[in-house]
Amino acid sequence: MGNVLRLLYGHCCKPATTTTGSHGVSALTHDIFQFETTSEVPDGLSKHVVSSKKAQANWYGKLSEAWRGANPPPKTAEEATRLVVQTLKRHQKKDVEGLLAFYGLPLPHTLVEVPVGVPTSTPAGVKFELQSLPIDAKSIADGDTVTVYVSTTDPRESSCLPRDVQKAADERSKARAVKNYTKADALHKQIVDAGYRVISLQNNEEVLAKKYRIRLRGIDAPESKMPYGKEAKEELAKLVQGKCLRVLVYDQDRYGRCVGDIYSNGVFVQETLLKKGFAWHYSAYDQRQELAKWENEARAKRVGLWASSNPEKPWDWRKDRREGR
Repeated sequence: MGNVLRLLYGHCCKPATTTTGSHGVSALTHDIFQFETTSEVPDGLSKHVVSSKKAQANWYGKLSEAWRGANPPPKTAEEATRLVVQTLKRHQKKDVEGLLAFYGLPLPHTLVEVPVGVPTSTPAGVKFELQSLPIDAKSIADGDTVTVYVSTTDPRESSCLPRDVQKAADERSKARAVKNYTKADALHKQIVDAGYRVISLQNNEEVLAKKYRIRLRGIDAPESKMPYGKEAKEELAKLVQGKCLRVLVYDQDRYGRCVGDIYSNGVFVQETLLKKGFAWHYSAYDQRQELAKWENEARAKRVGLWASSNPEKPWDWRKDRREGR
């Protein structure tokens, strides 16, 4: 296999012989890598599928090409299943499902449909676009609000960076260099009060970034104290935590939050939340038909909050609290 698989294998997998399906994505990656080297399929696979080993070898040849062409390669079990199903779509259903079961990957009927990508051009109505730094778990307030930070090296941010913020960031770096942490902390407070923050990345690099609070456009998730409020927040965290997001900002709400569409690794976040039943279509503020369609799909499947016969709407819940009921 090419360098892409070798790199992925080195990061994700420990050398081992696959004997069960419990290893998931790492085991499948390992076996594809092994197939490129030995042309052998894993032991035990024949117990799960109906086709011959010659046919199995054909599958792994196709999968190796698909894995190499994926950018980025699958990292989650759901992503791996989708790639396997797409690559082997002309093969027998029993074989495809048997292969997935061998690796302990989810079967196709259990997956929630996700979009194939983000808009290739800026949609009408977008005021500006943000490319965030990786999202921290603490940045997720609830199921429809997340705080993002954008590096001030971004052309849009650098053009309007206040001089006093840049000066404070420079002085903070100097203070930390001489271990004057009291002064450094005081300077960072000035930076935070101005709507910025110094973000530490995994490589120990520090980046001065602008803070934006994002309200997901077109949906309303259960409040934290409502049924499914915790689950909605957890689902949003799964979608965005550790990811660099693309945010298309359309408006600002009365709380000063940017109202926008969020894309995470090519996935439209609002779509996933609606389809999994962790949000309502907020039709009072957004009339997009596709959002209503995704909510109706979740209702029909009775997933997420739709498992309840008559879940309380978050806007009604908020109104009741305001009126003391």
